[in-house]
Amino acid sequence: MKLPITIIILTYNEEKNIEACLNSVCSFAKEIFIVDSYSTDKTLEIAKRYTNNIYQHSFETQARQFNWALDNLQINTEWVMRLDADERVTQELANELCEKLLSFSSDITGLYFKRKVYFMDRFIKHGGYYPTWLLRIWRKGKARSEEQILNEHIILLEGKSAYLRYDIIDWNQKGLSFWTEKHNNYSARFASELIAIKDSSIKELSSINVSLFGSQEERKRWLKQNLYVSLPLFIRTFIYFIYRYFFRLGFLDGKEGLIFHFLQGFWYPFLVDAKICEYEKQLRK
Repeated sequence: MKLPITIIILTYNEEKNIEACLNSVCSFAKEIFIVDSYSTDKTLEIAKRYTNNIYQHSFETQARQFNWALDNLQINTEWVMRLDADERVTQELANELCEKLLSFSSDITGLYFKRKVYFMDRFIKHGGYYPTWLLRIWRKGKARSEEQILNEHIILLEGKSAYLRYDIIDWNQKGLSFWTEKHNNYSARFASELIAIKDSSIKELSSINVSLFGSQEERKRWLKQNLYVSLPLFIRTFIYFIYRYFFRLGFLDGKEGLIFHFLQGFWYPFLVDAKICEYEKQLRK
């Protein structure tokens, strides 16, 4: 059964991930669009087995690339879904969409589902990492990506959202070297974001309501803007890792969990703080 839903996937050198992603949606999605940033591997060769709707566009940021897709692709379905190339829809979620998508009332314009992250072939269940709720399905014209340089969210322009029961899986197959290189690149952007937040120049740009008692994404944004940035450099990375690994039971994720929570919950934010420190030293000079 083909549903009135268009899947949009952004790609760049995703030959190790893209087939599993496309295979998970081809049975139920009416249209699949690939927006590629000029891959040099076999990404497009693989993608052509599943769709003819392949476009190339120079990459600036994730948010701008996705909004370009919304503005320029010929989307003819009632619903739109964003999926990353290293993500895949579980069969349970596919079945749930087939059962429920056509039955939502017209005031429901966006749908949330949960993301399960796998790292070194292990599901990372603890440390506050699951469930992570993502708004990734919406009625055409009712949502856009917020213009954040990192950790951008899809924002509903009107209407209400509903929550689905089942998950997508985030399972990147490119290995640990790619993961660390990616987070090194992220760290510079995250450092500039934290500097801007501390200088009170970025808060008004957020399209998400910032609230300690709001949704998961609203609460995370509040904690970042009102608590994390006010803590001393480097000390906050120790606090965050201890909270996540011990108080949020990250140690229950085993050896792979130790590697993940240490790298993502300590090494990465420590690197961010190091780059902020470097920036502040340059300013003093």
